[in-house]
Amino acid sequence: MQELFIAGTDTVVSTIEWTMAELLKNKEIMKKVQEELKSEINTNASIMKFDFSKMTYFNACIKETLRLHPVVPLLIPRRAVETCEVMGYTIPQNSQIWVNIWALSRDPKVWDEPNIFKPERFIGSHLNYTGHDFEFTPFGGGRRMCPGLLSGIKGLETILASLILGFDWVLPHGEDPANLDMNEHFGVTLQKEKPLELIFKRKE
Repeated sequence: MQELFIAGTDTVVSTIEWTMAELLKNKEIMKKVQEELKSEINTNASIMKFDFSKMTYFNACIKETLRLHPVVPLLIPRRAVETCEVMGYTIPQNSQIWVNIWALSRDPKVWDEPNIFKPERFIGSHLNYTGHDFEFTPFGGGRRMCPGLLSGIKGLETILASLILGFDWVLPHGEDPANLDMNEHFGVTLQKEKPLELIFKRKE
């Protein structure tokens, strides 16, 4: 359990950072998210108890962030227990197979304008976090998908909603969000190469 919570904390923080960066770069999208949160969440209510399944656009933004910036770019490797053929390719016994989630999530054969942050692509879509379709698999799929999926998403939704609803955000030194550095640092997890620095102002 300890390992689950430690891993979940790191991945949630990384996804929050990427989401905030994308929302800052896309002011109109940020505005839509803020308006949806304001209309659905009573300021006197506890965000911790809120049912975020109602938040269509907010959830679409989270999914789009996880598509563009999957927390784990490569899934845990699999091993072929016997020689098999998959889509015309022969996979020898004991071969180690890596699934490149980052590449799948930016495949132009699957995604229209794959490098553009476009939450609308998930509005009315059948794609969810279970990975059954193998198009959108930020948490893997099948019996060995991420065991922290539900707790991770709940934590992500709660923290993001609190940050977006409670504060206005700007970059330091009057930097233009359009020029925000979005380069990635590849590792076991996918981090921003340059950590996101923000200044917050409490909403009136």
